[in-house]
Amino acid sequence: MILFLLVIVFLVIIGLEFPPLVRTKQWRELMAVSVLMLVGMSLSTALVLDIPLPDPNKPLEIVFKPLVEWMMAE
Repeated sequence: MILFLLVIVFLVIIGLEFPPLVRTKQWRELMAVSVLMLVGMSLSTALVLDIPLPDPNKPLEIVFKPLVEWMMAE
């Protein structure tokens, strides 16, 4: 039931956002909105279906931990 409501909400958002972009021929903006909508719908669907999502902090820790340790050492 929640998945059905999620799809309805995304369809309403698409119905409100896409037609003006197509009418004004803003193809780059349409592509950007499409990609963001796809990412948002994918993450929302995963949350509704209780699919574990990866932690976005892990890659940031891998990148910044050595930098912070180097800066704190001095």
